[in-house]
Amino acid sequence: MPGEHPVEAREQGEVSVGIPARSEIRPGQRVRIVEKQNQRGGAVTEGIVARILTRSATHPHGIKVMLEDGRVGRVKSVVTNDD
Repeated sequence: MPGEHPVEAREQGEVSVGIPARSEIRPGQRVRIVEKQNQRGGAVTEGIVARILTRSATHPHGIKVMLEDGRVGRVKSVVTNDD
């Protein structure tokens, strides 16, 4: 997608470029996630955050959230008005 950076491997558990930190995600916010069953293909699902499930501030594969419709996945990007 335009404006997104490729996921890169980092040392010492640093977050990859373009993956939002927990502090950037709020319930009620529109995000794009990858569900567990879609990890290999990378199919992205868009929805509204109901709950943040990851307790740590960052995660190399994205913060895990539950969407309002019950789907669970890791946040790959936050949807902005520009998207």
